[in-house]
Amino acid sequence: MRDALREFVLDGATLRAASDGVPLAGLVPVGPRFRWQPDGRPCSIRRTWLDTFDWRLYRAGLTLELISRPRGPAEYRLTGRDGEHIAAQPATQPADQAAAARPATPSGSRSPRAAPQSWLISALPEGPLREQLAPVVGVRALLPVARAVSTARQLRVLNDDDKTVARVTVDQMAPGPKAPGLPPRLVITPLRGYVSQADRLAELLTDVDGVTEASIGPLEQALAAAGRHPGDYTGKISVRLEPQQPAAAAVATVLTSLLDTLEANVPGTIRDIDTEFLHDLRVAVRRTRSALKLAGDVLPAGLAARFRPEFKWLGDLTTPTRDLDVYLLGFGGMAAGLVAASCADLEPFRAHLARKRAAEQRQLARGLRNPKFSRLSRDWREALAAVPASRRARPTARTLADQRIRKAHRQVLADGAAITPASAPEALHDLRKRAKELRYALEIFGSLYDPGAHWQAIRELKALQDCLGMFQDTQVQMDELRAFAGEMMAGQTVPAATLLAMGEVAAGLARQQHAARSEFAGRFRDFAGPGGQSRILALTGEARG
Repeated sequence: MRDALREFVLDGATLRAASDGVPLAGLVPVGPRFRWQPDGRPCSIRRTWLDTFDWRLYRAGLTLELISRPRGPAEYRLTGRDGEHIAAQPATQPADQAAAARPATPSGSRSPRAAPQSWLISALPEGPLREQLAPVVGVRALLPVARAVSTARQLRVLNDDDKTVARVTVDQMAPGPKAPGLPPRLVITPLRGYVSQADRLAELLTDVDGVTEASIGPLEQALAAAGRHPGDYTGKISVRLEPQQPAAAAVATVLTSLLDTLEANVPGTIRDIDTEFLHDLRVAVRRTRSALKLAGDVLPAGLAARFRPEFKWLGDLTTPTRDLDVYLLGFGGMAAGLVAASCADLEPFRAHLARKRAAEQRQLARGLRNPKFSRLSRDWREALAAVPASRRARPTARTLADQRIRKAHRQVLADGAAITPASAPEALHDLRKRAKELRYALEIFGSLYDPGAHWQAIRELKALQDCLGMFQDTQVQMDELRAFAGEMMAGQTVPAATLLAMGEVAAGLARQQHAARSEFAGRFRDFAGPGGQSRILALTGEARG
């Protein structure tokens, strides 16, 4: 049974009368079969809605709320999109309750003084709430996305036998202590055994003037009052290009969107809120560099050449911290794979990685605060805004996309066909780079194509990329393991058991690399076969002018 059967909003004359203190029973008649009865005194509630920066909970149909009352502990409450109760848990940490009372700050704020409180799933105690959240949230932090203050009045609805059939909460919500109130909401919660009567009550309310069924939830109300909307950030390329749009204007539109994504992730990267901020920032940089390589020639003369080194600098700046993030995120898997050694033997290695990561993070934060980055961001945005959008310019967006995707596809086919069992690892690394360029070309121009055919092309490419990625990543990690071991030995702080455990990890990586190398021929054959080639040709069609 759902906790909240239906929700309604008071509006118009009903709202004005309610604001003057007229009892709800005098405003909203519910017929001869039911009557209202007050239940307790009004209560003030502070509400903080939490989600990840990329809205993973909302996209999964979940709402997480931190509720703080004048008396008693704050409480986390997880519900479904329809109000169904899923899990609840007291917020026992003082920081949790302090966050519930803190003034609202949009999670995407760029002000360094507006650092939002954040929660990692690992900080929550074991229990049903954590179990429900962990698979959805992953490594992302939970951040405040909206806040409000509610004055809640409880009512009971009695039938003609004086039996309570439902409880109704009249929720007068305001986005902040001094902000104007939003239209009051009526939340009907049926009692067990009286669902049908509560449903009848809801039907009666739909016929009352000034009462309308709520079309959005309180979270959406609070976000709208703050000028936001759910899903206002995504790491994906979400622009809509037009086939006949001038190619230069289309490329500038995509690059501007990538710059928006890059900039949105800078504050979280500097504050080190979670590792996905840096990941999304790096993806935006890599996509930008690929777009300049694949299609930069359609931009005004000299523009791509001017900014290509700048984005290489930015990519290089972010690499060390991300490489260490990958190691630390995968550390549990490495430790779990040990046979001869124990997890405890690897602990000095983990501590070494954490120290290096902290030092590299400080360098990264300094680089992103450097005026060089600010100038790059400003000058790049201004240059893209100045790209002409004349409709008479050629080629069109669709023509350019068809040509560049086909060219990138041919390069992958040629490089992959040249690889033999005797090929050096560098050949597979080069192929991986070509495959990435094809993937980015498909993503950059994705809005120009049929979604189903586009998804199928990327799915087949991803299988090849995963194989190549495993081969290359294990090679890099083995090389880095040797370097880490050398650093630790130079510091004369590493136990022999740790070095032996690291050697066992390296052996495991070598086995993974060997498996990926053995898998490559089949993966490439599937990608390069007649079916895969025909799908790319069907996707891009004939070149258009």
